[in-house]
Amino acid sequence: MKVRSTLSMTCFLGRKNLHTVLSSRIPLASRTTFGLLLLLLLSALAAQPLSAQYANLYDFANSTGGSSPSLLAEGRDNNIYGVTATGGLHSKGQIFKIGPTGGFTSTYSFDGPHGATPVGGLTLGPDGNLYGTTEFGGANGYGNVFRVTPAGVLTVLYDFTSTTGGGYPISPLTLAGDGFFYGTSYPYYAYKISPAGVFHLIGRIPGTTDSSLVQATNGSFYGVTLYGGTNNAGAIYRITGTTITTLHSFDEPTGSYPVGGVVQAWDGNLYGTTTAGGSGNGGVIYRITPAGAYSVVYNFDSVHTAYGYQSNSGLVAGSDGNMYGATVWGGQNGNGVIFKLTTAGAYSLLYSFAVPSGVGAYSTPIQHTNGKIYGMTTRGGAAGTGVVYSYGHALPTYIELVNGRGLVGGTVGIVGRGFSSASSVEFNGTPASFHVISNTFLTATVPSGETGFLTIATGAGNLTSSVPFYVTPQFTGFSPESGKAGDTITITGTGLIQTITITFGGVKVTQYTVNSDSTLTTKVPAGAVSGKIAVKTPGGSAASSAVFTVTP
Repeated sequence: MKVRSTLSMTCFLGRKNLHTVLSSRIPLASRTTFGLLLLLLLSALAAQPLSAQYANLYDFANSTGGSSPSLLAEGRDNNIYGVTATGGLHSKGQIFKIGPTGGFTSTYSFDGPHGATPVGGLTLGPDGNLYGTTEFGGANGYGNVFRVTPAGVLTVLYDFTSTTGGGYPISPLTLAGDGFFYGTSYPYYAYKISPAGVFHLIGRIPGTTDSSLVQATNGSFYGVTLYGGTNNAGAIYRITGTTITTLHSFDEPTGSYPVGGVVQAWDGNLYGTTTAGGSGNGGVIYRITPAGAYSVVYNFDSVHTAYGYQSNSGLVAGSDGNMYGATVWGGQNGNGVIFKLTTAGAYSLLYSFAVPSGVGAYSTPIQHTNGKIYGMTTRGGAAGTGVVYSYGHALPTYIELVNGRGLVGGTVGIVGRGFSSASSVEFNGTPASFHVISNTFLTATVPSGETGFLTIATGAGNLTSSVPFYVTPQFTGFSPESGKAGDTITITGTGLIQTITITFGGVKVTQYTVNSDSTLTTKVPAGAVSGKIAVKTPGGSAASSAVFTVTP
């Protein structure tokens, strides 16, 4: 954004200076014509995509990169890790590592018994390892879930059976606040799995999907399906506990057949893309609230294609508060574009893909802590089989939270840079103890304090997380065990300092006192019934294990 603003200002100053010099030398009748031409020229120049910000980091040769979703992951070492569905020593796919400026290394080749065709991509785990899935292979031929070290030592955690939890997983894994990885499998199942490989089936989703789930600030998970829903054109669904709810069914007028998943933006809403439908039948960018109110933000045009159309990859929530994405088609060269979108709906074309440097941006891009966006393409490049690319748009550097929520006293992994000179870590202004593991990774202990952004002070300045850390409340007890309306009750736990509501058997209290992060006092509300006491904070909800008894 900064580069574009600077370019626009340079053009404006250039226009002013040229006008001053030339106005005394050009006849009045010609000045108007010249001025209009000059304005058009300078406006066109200012609107040119910043192609200089694009870099082709690696050309795939013996494999095809960038199939959807093929999610990349930044490791603790700032290197970028990914997969290709083909290639490797056995032509069954591989795991690779590449630096932020290049330097490609294949770290593991799939062989069939340990999985084949890893389409989903990788997710960084709390232990520093990468986690992913294969669509085929494994012990039963239905794919698996695996863990791999940055050095390439792979362990199979779970082999799908097709009977329990389906099989052929494509979607990437999502690390949640409870320490489990969440994912989906064919034909329509959602599951969670622990880092040790303990598998739990959650339930049935509305249809097949290629995209990952996202855990929103309310603790629920959101996802999309490519088909299914009322119109069999895809659906948006929510998972809360084991309850799966369809929030929206896609249709032709407002967008259909979404491939990429949703992201949560700074305004709290969820955003995503579809590959078809909309007023231009080129797909749409949409917004949906956590409660399910859906609206179209931008319509891609498959006829007037200068700004791109058909976005398979979904969106990236940038550290500047805007969203970034890519299309497969359209743009200056007809091979897709990289674009920016504000939460207000302002769309900007940033770059048009070209065959020599990679086209076919089907994969889901990521933002690196250095501020740049990284992704893969399936076509183009030296061998015509895709590339790994980066795009720098003067986005702010930031720190990445490996796990975005947790209990007081828990450990948070943080990826970034310059940590060797770190002097403090704060959670929403509350100091925390921390341990520097390397210049690019440290851990911090969640203090008694508030949900909010993390800040690390380093010798080069302060670094801030791109998203808040959510302190999960924990309910440890209450006393006395019974009472009548108006009696005082003491609640104990952790993460209680930002308490929003307290309920007794579902009945909300009218007043309460936050004594500390670990103690609340309140009165039994009128109309309360016997049941569990529950507390809600910005970091989530917690309930007592025991029942409070309301007496006459």
